[in-house]
Amino acid sequence: MIKFFKSLYFNQQFYIYITIVSTLFLLSFWFRILFTIAILVSLTLGLLLLLDFFLLYRFKKGIIAKRKVADKLSNADENSIELYFKNNFPFKIHIIVIDEIPFQFQKRNFLEKSILEKEEEKTIKYNITPFSRGEYHFGDLNVYVSTPLKIIAKRFLFDNNRMTAVYPSYMQMKKYEFLAMSNRLSEFGMKKIRKIGHTMEFEQIKTYVNGDDVRTINWKSTAKKGAIMVNQYQDEKSQPIYSLIDIGRVMKMPFEELKLLDYAINSTLAFSNIALRKNDKVGMLTFSRKVENVVVASNKKTNLAVLNEVLYKINTDYSDSDYGLLYGMIKRKVTQRSLLILYTNFEHISGLERQIPYLKLIAKQHVLLTVFFENTELEELISEDAENLETIYEKTIAQKFFYEKKLIVKELEKHGVYAILTKPKNLSVNVINKYLEFKSKGLI
Repeated sequence: MIKFFKSLYFNQQFYIYITIVSTLFLLSFWFRILFTIAILVSLTLGLLLLLDFFLLYRFKKGIIAKRKVADKLSNADENSIELYFKNNFPFKIHIIVIDEIPFQFQKRNFLEKSILEKEEEKTIKYNITPFSRGEYHFGDLNVYVSTPLKIIAKRFLFDNNRMTAVYPSYMQMKKYEFLAMSNRLSEFGMKKIRKIGHTMEFEQIKTYVNGDDVRTINWKSTAKKGAIMVNQYQDEKSQPIYSLIDIGRVMKMPFEELKLLDYAINSTLAFSNIALRKNDKVGMLTFSRKVENVVVASNKKTNLAVLNEVLYKINTDYSDSDYGLLYGMIKRKVTQRSLLILYTNFEHISGLERQIPYLKLIAKQHVLLTVFFENTELEELISEDAENLETIYEKTIAQKFFYEKKLIVKELEKHGVYAILTKPKNLSVNVINKYLEFKSKGLI
């Protein structure tokens, strides 16, 4: 019985009819003829109500609904959700759909209305954009069904407690992979840098795939196999590349709803994919009070999946990062000269000065690229007109911090440390550009 009452809802039309009947009974005190009309309308409404009950509750599986969600969602990207419906009632129905979206989105106004003809199937699509990694739980998919009479509605529940995981942005990774393969890197600000040529060291003959150099087609093997075959050569260099991700308090700062750490994680995944396609070895580690999440550099394609699983679980803490510990770890474990991409954030020159001795030591043994972030909010403040003494003070302070960021770049370069100062949204592009530049110059 409780289940029955939980499924029963009265539509707006029901209350309109009740209001009309009540008004007729009220007016019948002055106009006696309206009393008879009110009785007839009441009886008619009662019969229609019973008919509506019968039509809705006769069919237990009158409608089928499914929520189609990918097992993995992409962080900071639009992810498509599909809602599938099939009408098994022998008549047209009106539906109201309320999907209980995970609480992380703070969205409680999802509502869709539609009409389904007899035996009709329909799909409703909508997009969600997560801004943090982790587990996301969908609640009930609520479907309120009404007959053409639209007096009452019956609630059907589907797909309760569906969990899906939000991973680092694999959409961004695929986008840059496609652009690299199709030589369209410049469309997103990526430089067209001379491709590293092949050595004369032949490796194997393989089937042509999109992106292979047509100049390497082996015509003899192509004619023999009946499919396009190409010569594969060993790359000039296969260098270890490590992404060093600072997970200390400086990486908790949010920009455009995403933490700096998540920008670094998305960039690491996108960059690592490109580097693997260049046959370089990719690995990573995170550090703050201790060094953890160490993935040894490898050029195996499966290493990308390993990196993705590790990156999914990373979180920041509120501690200051220990660069001395980082240097000790690199000295012991990374014995081959490598490209080290350090994702961190320096807000003040004084913060850098404490870490310079360690960065200099690392840069003596490896190619060290330090990546940190522009404060875009400061840029907006600087560009505003100063209208009073208070805003003049604010602009002056903002300009000081902005200038310090430029000084940090100069200071790093003075000590042999490469540096990128970038807007968070341009992080992946700038890191990939720098990597391609290093490859073209033979630095790695």
